[in-house]
Amino acid sequence: MRLNNRFQQMKKAYSLKPMPSYEERITHLKKLKSELKDNVEELSLALNLDFKGRSMQDTMLELLPSINNIDYTIAHLKEWMLPSPRHAGDLLPSSKVEVVYQPKGVVGIISTWNAPIMVTINPLTTAIASGNRVMIKLSEFTPNLNFCLKSILEKVFYEDEVILIEGEVEIAQEFASLPFDHLLFTGSTAVGKLIMKSAAENLTPVTLELGGKSPVVIDKTLPITKVVERLMIGKNANNGQLCIAPDYVMIHEDRLNEFIREYQQQYQNYFPKGVFDGQLTSVANKRQFDRIQQLLEDAEDNNFQIIPVHEDSIDREVHRMVTHMVINPSPNSSVMTQEVFGPVLPIITYKKVEECITFIVDRPRPLACYLFSDNIDLQEIFKANIHSGGLCINDTIFHASVDDAPFGGIGNSGMGAYHGKEGFLTFSHSKTVLQTGEESIVKYLFLPGENEIKTQLLSQL
Repeated sequence: MRLNNRFQQMKKAYSLKPMPSYEERITHLKKLKSELKDNVEELSLALNLDFKGRSMQDTMLELLPSINNIDYTIAHLKEWMLPSPRHAGDLLPSSKVEVVYQPKGVVGIISTWNAPIMVTINPLTTAIASGNRVMIKLSEFTPNLNFCLKSILEKVFYEDEVILIEGEVEIAQEFASLPFDHLLFTGSTAVGKLIMKSAAENLTPVTLELGGKSPVVIDKTLPITKVVERLMIGKNANNGQLCIAPDYVMIHEDRLNEFIREYQQQYQNYFPKGVFDGQLTSVANKRQFDRIQQLLEDAEDNNFQIIPVHEDSIDREVHRMVTHMVINPSPNSSVMTQEVFGPVLPIITYKKVEECITFIVDRPRPLACYLFSDNIDLQEIFKANIHSGGLCINDTIFHASVDDAPFGGIGNSGMGAYHGKEGFLTFSHSKTVLQTGEESIVKYLFLPGENEIKTQLLSQL
């Protein structure tokens, strides 16, 4: 009931001021950026405590795109807010039509633990730019970060503009059941289905940013050194705990051994001390660590080859582990049916690249797909025939940092998108406004008998 009271207070505040000015929105965004920049060390320390070891570069990988997104939004907001003129059509020659963009009202955001700055600040930025008021449910697994974010946002917004909510499953369920004007959820597919059910009771529109098994396909056209260099960043950012992290690799059988050697060698450059390296982020909590260990135990029970990429491979006390390759697991094994979301990398060999396309198409649509190839024809096939939230060619994960393009999933990996202009549209109601002038010809269709205008209109049929 307490959450509902807060929601109703925010709803009332919105009704008193349903269209914040451009200047008010820009002021909020500038203050938000300033506070984030002033608290970089505090945010980094908070996440380091929550993860029991979170590298500074992984926190920067969240903060930099978040701040860049604010800058981009500030630069383009004025043009996004302009009414969009449209054509009224032959039936309404004296009418003018435009689409105006209204704030939806009170928006709910449910963020998650793995990249909690980015999945909180990015949608908040867009929701505020669109003129909404926002309630945010933070993950219970990042209490130190939550405290820091709360301190930051309280300096930028009044309580009836933006409010942070903490709590476990019961609070999350209550939050999702509120009659928001829009609800954005970031998390697992299983929980996303529950969120959508709750939202359906109120006919609340939802944006679901989920995950899935994002595949990597490597053909024979690129040097393995370059492939591994770019795959290494994507897989080891946040130690694999990103919804767009490369989940499994498909590589031609002739290149397998070369790939393994190169991956191990390059890994030493980034994390020379293995699990004892301060640059390596821990698995966020015991629950996630145990889940990943279970994937490896199942692989071992099935006699799949497991290759740690560093001899110092696991530190159970701080939930830290290096990437473990699992070679040619069966398609129905745990590591190939569950989203990995951590430092485990299944590798599947193929003889013909067409096998990869069939394999991917036959499975739920992923949030991202990664192709390493200079073959133009193959690139076009992936663009046209592979359904995924996003596609990177000769790179991984960084499509999510592009401000001028939508980010979102498809099918099991989500629905809807945000970032850039598409994000502004997600959190806005696009309202058609028709204004008819002195003369309307529609009446001639209803007058009995023949007339010139009726004849002219009907001749179009």
